[in-house]
Amino acid sequence: MMMNLFSTFDPSSIMNLSLNWMSTLISLIMIPSLYWLIPNRLNLLLNKIFYTLHNEFKILTKKNNTLIFIALFFFILINNFMGLFPYIFTSTSHMVFTLSLALPLWISFMIYGWLINTYHMFAHLMPQGTPPILMPFMVCIETISNIIRPGTLAIRLSANMIAGHLLMTLLGNTGPMVDFLIMMVIMIQILLITLETAVAMIQSYVFAILSTLYSSEV
Repeated sequence: MMMNLFSTFDPSSIMNLSLNWMSTLISLIMIPSLYWLIPNRLNLLLNKIFYTLHNEFKILTKKNNTLIFIALFFFILINNFMGLFPYIFTSTSHMVFTLSLALPLWISFMIYGWLINTYHMFAHLMPQGTPPILMPFMVCIETISNIIRPGTLAIRLSANMIAGHLLMTLLGNTGPMVDFLIMMVIMIQILLITLETAVAMIQSYVFAILSTLYSSEV
């Protein structure tokens, strides 16, 4: 029995086996065999998305090492889509998952920046043209903004995934209704699923593009 709305996101186990986080890898099992036949439409579509993302990320990083961010985009996108299927654990709605992605990236950027580009990192704390009286405050503000970056990345992804699922849960537990209201709820649910599909793609792109921007600063 559901005690509260957020209990729909609680991990559940079957036969004392914790298989919740296996949903992050279940897509590898569901890859159609046609994907491995080259060329095919699915492979051409993924290659098109890959090169489009590569061209966008390359402009931000000014380098060609965009593979990690493209892989991050596809990994989050697949997990967001898997969360839209019924009875599948939504891993991207948990801070354990999102923070595990954001924190190592941020730590690696900070270590590389402060060890290799120390002067640039100090200069980044002071935006160009800052009045002398505001310099101490700007250093504090920039330091705090750098520290909270992994938290904002993680919270943004998990909060957006939770919001749509909560709306669908609320509409799905409205109880007995007349036929007219049932049809209205079904139409709203279809619109919400369409919106959630768009959110799944947008949030994976936002996570990857922000990670690319953070890496370009170091």
